[in-house]
Amino acid sequence: MYYNAHSMDYKQEELEAMVQQQSYDVVTITETRCSWSTALNGYKLFRKDRKGRRDGVGALYIKKDFDTISIETNEDGVECLWVRIKGKANKADILLGVCYHPPNQEEEVDNLFYKQLENVSGSSALVLVGDFNLPDIC
Repeated sequence: MYYNAHSMDYKQEELEAMVQQQSYDVVTITETRCSWSTALNGYKLFRKDRKGRRDGVGALYIKKDFDTISIETNEDGVECLWVRIKGKANKADILLGVCYHPPNQEEEVDNLFYKQLENVSGSSALVLVGDFNLPDIC
């Protein structure tokens, strides 16, 4: 499930109830706020906050049944959260990325994002979600 939380703090309880009812394996949220740090029963929470700001890049809720590894990156300005879900029974790992691309982001940061994507993806299957703020792309 993908959800953009911009200005939606008042609906957090509704979202949490829906997640629990539907029993999603993975829930991705972009444009989180400080209050989006609630642990959900049966899920591991991963989140990435923006430096020096009260809003966040994103959050991931992944069922505790999955073996997960958070991937740290060092590129300044690239607003992505990366988690690798380990494959079971000889199945390939899945790399899950949640990204926020601010409007009017500079091309230099875009290039850093492409480099980061290349570095973290390797040979894994990739699921990339987020708010890319690219209105010219249909």
